[in-house]
Amino acid sequence: MEGCDSCLPQSSLASPSQYPSVKVTGFFQADAGWFHQDAANIVAVGDIQDGADFRRARLAATGDVAENVGYNVEFDFGFPGRPSFMDVWLEVRDTAWLGDVKIGHFRHPIGLGGLTSVKELTFIERGLPFAFLPFRQIGAMTSGADEEAGRTWALSGFRFPTDAFGGQIGDNGGYGLATRVTQVIAEDSNGGVVHIGGAYSLIDPSNDAVRYRSQPEFFIAETGGAAFVPAGIPSSVPPFVDTGVIATNKSHLFAAELATTSGSFHAQSEFIHAMVNRFGGSTVGFSGVSAQAGYILTGEHRPYNRKAGVLGRVVPNSNFGKCGYGAWEIAGRWSMLDLNDADIRGGRLNTSTLGLNWYLNKHAKFQFNYIHAFLDSPVNGDSDANIFAMRAQVDF
Repeated sequence: MEGCDSCLPQSSLASPSQYPSVKVTGFFQADAGWFHQDAANIVAVGDIQDGADFRRARLAATGDVAENVGYNVEFDFGFPGRPSFMDVWLEVRDTAWLGDVKIGHFRHPIGLGGLTSVKELTFIERGLPFAFLPFRQIGAMTSGADEEAGRTWALSGFRFPTDAFGGQIGDNGGYGLATRVTQVIAEDSNGGVVHIGGAYSLIDPSNDAVRYRSQPEFFIAETGGAAFVPAGIPSSVPPFVDTGVIATNKSHLFAAELATTSGSFHAQSEFIHAMVNRFGGSTVGFSGVSAQAGYILTGEHRPYNRKAGVLGRVVPNSNFGKCGYGAWEIAGRWSMLDLNDADIRGGRLNTSTLGLNWYLNKHAKFQFNYIHAFLDSPVNGDSDANIFAMRAQVDF
């Protein structure tokens, strides 16, 4: 078959196969934090201790086993489980009707912040709406992108809830789906874009329960995940807002997002609303919103990732060293999470964050965040906390 060598059995090819291929990757994020609380905040959440910790420490192997079949096997040594499953999947690319098909344990398609790589976050943590996301679960997804038109789509089905090792059992429901579409609605010749997107997720948990809670955008140690986890490892940064366990038939998530990048400026915002159909009670709704902006002082441009529909990585024009100072960026964000509705009084949290980022090169950076948390507790009233946080990150 002339011109179809790629379709012949490997034994009939003259040159040895390049598959399977493998590349070892990894990264770590080392954090330190200092806390100052007013008296009311100490009463509401406890006396938070200063500390340092490895937020993430990951190793992965990624590659291809054929021209159109890839894989990723990644574990984190800083999460509960130690090590815990992260992105563990195989992917069949460019199928006729389903686009790219992924099967395994991975991030499901909802939430602009949730789908942005943790290695490329403007701030140390994602915004407060992240608390609602199903995030990584075991399942299957079909997705695609028309990069020229600036359009992406994805649809996934998954088992829920998945544990730290990628496992899930239960015959009382235990299923979910998520879908997301994005579109570039304006762009210029210098790489500037305006992006909009929407997403939806339906979850029927096998344990008939959901729980939403969140810390004020900084963690020392882990609590087992931001959402849906009824118990976890103790943390020196306790959740400021918490619905408690809600007996649930089904939950629905609705998300909207907006982002732009132009020259050295970039910004993004998202809104997520959760509707929880309770057993023996009325349907309750909770909301989260965040808005952020950044400006790169040294003139670099934050690119737009057309395949994933998210903002990408800042790469310095000159690396830190004898000939350069790397890239410097300032940023600000406001986030809100409201977990009050009907008889569920989980509290309302607002955070204002100022950030300074120093990108030494493409693969190493330091981040400095000042976070002011405003807590409105139904039990203890209003209180405030100030957090000074630092991160050192390197990836390879």
